[in-house]
Amino acid sequence: MTTTGLQLRSLVKDDSTLEVSLVELEFPEPGADEVLVRIDATPINPSDLALLVGPADPASFRAGGTPQRPVLTADIPAAAMKMVAGRLGESLPVGNEGAGVVVAAGSSSAAQALLGRTVGMVGGEMYAQYRCINVQQCLPLEEGTSAAEGASCFVNPLTALGMVETMRMEGHKALVHTAAASNLGQMLNRVCIADGVELVNIVRKPEQEKILRELGAKYIVNSSSDGFMDELTAALKATGATLAFDATGGGKLASQILSCMEAAAASNMKVYNRYGSDVFKQVYIYGGLDRGPTTLTRNFGFSWSLGGWLLFPFLQKAGPEKTMELRSRVAREIKTTFASHYTREISLPQVLSLEALAVYGKQATGEKFLIRPQL
Repeated sequence: MTTTGLQLRSLVKDDSTLEVSLVELEFPEPGADEVLVRIDATPINPSDLALLVGPADPASFRAGGTPQRPVLTADIPAAAMKMVAGRLGESLPVGNEGAGVVVAAGSSSAAQALLGRTVGMVGGEMYAQYRCINVQQCLPLEEGTSAAEGASCFVNPLTALGMVETMRMEGHKALVHTAAASNLGQMLNRVCIADGVELVNIVRKPEQEKILRELGAKYIVNSSSDGFMDELTAALKATGATLAFDATGGGKLASQILSCMEAAAASNMKVYNRYGSDVFKQVYIYGGLDRGPTTLTRNFGFSWSLGGWLLFPFLQKAGPEKTMELRSRVAREIKTTFASHYTREISLPQVLSLEALAVYGKQATGEKFLIRPQL
């Protein structure tokens, strides 16, 4: 059995251009522990854009091809070509996660058990009409859950849960999160409320404050406020948060968080110490909304660390038993705690329209797109 369908590909060429196009493929009969899934819904996450458009100059995108098979082309600045040298000349499939119906299954009992079921999936190559994938990369969705509801059942939900689990594993008692009004931020807020974890939400705009306030968030600080540092320090004193997850990456926000954590800790010091407080402070960068350098102003003592955090290394560290526990919770609460909201649904060809790219490429809060490959 073979099934023909479209798949979206991203290609870096040796003339310093990026080409994004649709190709027609034959998807094979699944192996013993594999299933063939008709993909009905797949989200555009910030992590997908790194592969989809890479470091291409946003202002240089131009449209070509036909309405059925559009092609996007853009220029890659010379200084950025080193970043993508490893993928030069390789046409790469895009899309981290998705959901759909299993239309064919391999011979194993685990694969046969999924035949006809709606499943969520993770593992790349999701911006396509079909995906042949191992059963271990599938999450069977509960009866009554649609593909659209389950399309974002891996990356954001497991990231939110992973942040809380990291807090517990590393001995912290409360969290700080930036870009906190995003889909992920809203999920994390719901998880923390349900689990009794104090969360300090950092946003940039008053309308984002309003979103979180309506969701029941207790601590919300605006990084654009004149009193931001004092307000953040007060929230950190109230919660005792010493662990932060920063989605911006570049700029001075990570440094500001560490500074305010130190100020909150120093307020409880009885004796002066020239090395600062002995309270350990950790900031993890897990995104790159700001592509500029990360700037640190060393005014937060010596008991601190700045590092990177990614979902899949965390899951490997947590182990298979904990991972299955988290995945089961996501399946149970996919319509509540882990519900995703989309502002627009588009087809695969529409992903390659300049008009859609101008919106989803901004990674703006409240502008999450869902791709419907079967349209």
